[in-house]
Amino acid sequence: MMKDRVCWAILGTGKIANRFAAALKNIPEHADLVAIGSRRVESAEEFGNTYQIPKRYVGYDRVAADPDVDIVYIGTPGVFHHRDVSLCLNAGKNVLCEKALTINAPDAEEIIVLARSRKLFLMEAMWTRFFPVHVHVRELLKEGVLGELRGLIAPFIATVPADPTNRFYNMNLGAGVLLDLSSYGISWAYSLFGAPEEVKGTAFFGDTGADYQSACLLRFKEGQIATVTSSMIAHDVKDAIVYGTEGKIVIHDPWYKPTAFTLFREGHKPERFEHALEDYNGYEYEALAVMDCIRAGKTECDIVPLSDSLEIMKILDEIRRQWNFSYPCED
Repeated sequence: MMKDRVCWAILGTGKIANRFAAALKNIPEHADLVAIGSRRVESAEEFGNTYQIPKRYVGYDRVAADPDVDIVYIGTPGVFHHRDVSLCLNAGKNVLCEKALTINAPDAEEIIVLARSRKLFLMEAMWTRFFPVHVHVRELLKEGVLGELRGLIAPFIATVPADPTNRFYNMNLGAGVLLDLSSYGISWAYSLFGAPEEVKGTAFFGDTGADYQSACLLRFKEGQIATVTSSMIAHDVKDAIVYGTEGKIVIHDPWYKPTAFTLFREGHKPERFEHALEDYNGYEYEALAVMDCIRAGKTECDIVPLSDSLEIMKILDEIRRQWNFSYPCED
């Protein structure tokens, strides 16, 4: 029987891994962060000291082999997700893997097949779907408050510090905005409308060869259109709109980790809804949902099923095919 408190390990010590570790520390009655794995002893020790983690490992094999670990959160760059997820699944560990699930759809399909064959939990860490704002918006859309849904506008535009070693710029680390920033909007559109019937993408490629800006247009079965734009070289634009025949919902900046939205309906005054995070940083909601799944013996999460993640990777692959764009690890 699974313990009340689920024991976690983390692979990687980057910014997102730090935020996830802090989130687990915010829910100690549910989660116990017992191990950290890093490529360097210095970073493992620093991370372990920061979050009071008892076990600090250099390399990832020993993390996967640790009998005290129930689930591993993978916060390494996306080009390594297939390798790291496979390592943990083959060692019998449940896995929560940061988005994008892998670098391409064939890699995603391989680890999904592996997880299902081992009867282990696997989920892409699309944390946006678990925020109270998005839960509330889904409930309103299910009630039909906007009438027939007609489309979505989802920009994720920001400035990333120029650094050729940064994962946004380094092609060997899966650089660019498509798999990182655009994946949020594409995932949201898929969750609302299903698989698109038509996908088009365009991009501006910078000095490192990565897509510094991109725009994706998706058309769905019933005519809905989603516009997803991303940039890492422009001023912030992060308000999103889902619209229908009778109104619209504006999820306020930043829509991918929101605390408020406004409902506009024909014949009604605008209604603003607040969902403050209080002391959370937002990753707690995702972690709590994952632990509920594990305690219930589930190997997938209904909110982010593996079928969604695979189909979204296929959309991302199609956009890159149109660009004739690949990463060195795929050559």
